[in-house]
Amino acid sequence: MAEFTYRGRRAHQIENEWLRVVMTVEGGHIAEITHRMTGINPLWAPPWPTMEPSKWDRLKNPGYGDDAESKLLSGILGHNLCLDLFGAPSKEEAAAGMTVHGEASVLPYEVRSRDGMIEASVVMPQAHLKFSRVVTLDRDKVRFRETVENLSAWDRPIAWTQHVTLGPPFLENGVTEFRATSVKNQALGNRPVELERFSKAAESGGFSTHLMDPAAEWAWFVAFSAHYKLALGYVWKQQDFPWLGTWEENRARKVAPWNGRTLTRGMEFGASPVPESRRKMIERGSLFGVPAYRWLPARGTASVSYWAFCRATEEIESAVAYAKG
Repeated sequence: MAEFTYRGRRAHQIENEWLRVVMTVEGGHIAEITHRMTGINPLWAPPWPTMEPSKWDRLKNPGYGDDAESKLLSGILGHNLCLDLFGAPSKEEAAAGMTVHGEASVLPYEVRSRDGMIEASVVMPQAHLKFSRVVTLDRDKVRFRETVENLSAWDRPIAWTQHVTLGPPFLENGVTEFRATSVKNQALGNRPVELERFSKAAESGGFSTHLMDPAAEWAWFVAFSAHYKLALGYVWKQQDFPWLGTWEENRARKVAPWNGRTLTRGMEFGASPVPESRRKMIERGSLFGVPAYRWLPARGTASVSYWAFCRATEEIESAVAYAKG
């Protein structure tokens, strides 16, 4: 299919009888996994208008804030990729132009879509990495295949996280339910995020990291809207992404572009337990005896496969069984 305009953004889409998937050209964000029968997209669309990150300018676009996250927030939608940084850059990296969660979420991709498939790739000039993704549809499943190539002659410690962010109308305060294969968890800050239900609190819920069950080959999370009788789930190999981070925002951030009006929950599965600078990630080394990053050999590649589903169901346990199956 040809490129089209989505919320003012260059994008590609694929669809079948069950689902519609939209991916932006700039940033490579999965903006939609829409359940066609209900018309509901569980993924987050910010309440502010997004723009192409390549057009963002700190002075001309102050509505997105004035820090290392602003360029990312100018274009963020739904499921974004954190590579090869999960979290904020150091003070020095930010001064050199690095953004929160790394280059992959703000660069323009080479994208083409055809025969129910989206193929996308991007070269990250500062990180010296090449990232490729293939997205295909299989009934009510979305299948992802990703490869990262190290273009340098150095072994690299990298973060690699799928930042899946949910939003209204699917996400409802105190209503939306969650399940995951978590066996241990640790809160960042004073307040843990309740994993099994979206908080009713009218403040930010902070961040918690969860170790996915090392005894299981597959890890997963499921989110369920009782209102719409709809479930969204992601399933991946535990060895590829041993960590799931949970983060939520309940209209607490008053600065631009949040402006106290944002309701969202991040379900962030990846190779690192905590969003932090590269230096802190390496100094941490591990948590619960499990590595906090992965190595990418010089001139080497690493590939992962995972899948998502979005399906109508009367109860969350039915969706859990589907994820397990």
